[in-house]
Amino acid sequence: MADTLADTANEAAAPLPEYPMPRQSGCPFDPPAAMRALPAERPISRARIWDGSTPWLVTGHAEQRILFADPRVSVDEHQPGFPHQSHAMAETLDHRPLTIFNADAPEHTRFRRMLTGPFTLKRVEALRPAIQKITDDRIDAMLAGPKPADLVTALALPVPTVMITELLGVPYKDHEFFQRHGVTAVDRDATPEQSRESSTALVTYLAEAIVAKMADPAEDVLSDLAARVKAGEVTVPDAALMAVVLLIAGHETSANMIALGTLALLQQPEQLALLRDTDDPKVVAAAVEELLRYLTIAHTGQRRIALEDIEVGGEVIRAGDGIILDLPSANRDAEAFPEPQQLDLTRSARHHHAFGFGIHQCVGQLLARVELQIVYGTLYRRIPTLQLATEIEQIEFKHDRLAYGVYELPVTW
Repeated sequence: MADTLADTANEAAAPLPEYPMPRQSGCPFDPPAAMRALPAERPISRARIWDGSTPWLVTGHAEQRILFADPRVSVDEHQPGFPHQSHAMAETLDHRPLTIFNADAPEHTRFRRMLTGPFTLKRVEALRPAIQKITDDRIDAMLAGPKPADLVTALALPVPTVMITELLGVPYKDHEFFQRHGVTAVDRDATPEQSRESSTALVTYLAEAIVAKMADPAEDVLSDLAARVKAGEVTVPDAALMAVVLLIAGHETSANMIALGTLALLQQPEQLALLRDTDDPKVVAAAVEELLRYLTIAHTGQRRIALEDIEVGGEVIRAGDGIILDLPSANRDAEAFPEPQQLDLTRSARHHHAFGFGIHQCVGQLLARVELQIVYGTLYRRIPTLQLATEIEQIEFKHDRLAYGVYELPVTW
């Protein structure tokens, strides 16, 4: 009994960990060691965030699934106590209307219905030839250019950017504008003014494009949104904001996965060989799922708030408590993935949380999967001698961004 009381007192006195935690030097693909330990030690615990508040931190894979699926868990960032990502996100709250990301049902259902059309399995599978051609063209251009080359600008960023601009119906020639403001809009270190300026620039650009599509529609997402504006289902600003979300998510995440995944594979050539030496689409698809699990580039936590008291994992989350669901640690939970620190392209990892889980699971995940299957399945077979052109210690990683990755990846062959 004395030991139990002492342990409880020590636990109560112990300072709460800060979230997000910095990654340690060493393996840049691993979440912080303390985060990797939490799923086994305390899958639901407390952490302190930038504003001093102490929301629940959920790291267990099973506990995350329960909470992702619970309708008493809200994404409404206007609720008092919501654990915002950053000072800029909290300060610009009143400038963000409801979207697919911050709305609960039934509004969320309405938004999702508007956006899912271009991302159905049939529509995405039909894009394979176009994605393959873009990938082949970019690899051809890289091979014809000087060595070393930066894989980010040569391949990783252009492939998903071309695809999402074509899907949306905006010109690829404006990609530098999209990328510059998209990066600032999701930079957690950006000031509220910088975040507001970049968000406004993107919304204004896409609102003007939607108005133009109302007069001259085509076969693209902006034209679909323009038709819904004309039907009175959504306003121009709200439609533009949905398009901004698709534009940023559509190129930023896949681009980071392509570059970071390539770096991880170059560090483990026996795993890279599994991809390089196969033309079996099932093998490639399984490898993509394992890379998504292992890298989990959405590394700053999915934010939620409890609307009612919820008992889960031996804890009671009270109504009004903030909740952060840390995806990388759940994807390293040994209860869900044996030997989770190992990159094993032969394992079955489809139940990972890289795209979240439940009704807010990423709407563009099928497109992301196809893009990654084609790029990973093509690059190493086309360039079997691909290698890093610098030391890994010289690589700069995106610790400050919502999506983890690398700024540049010098490669040669």
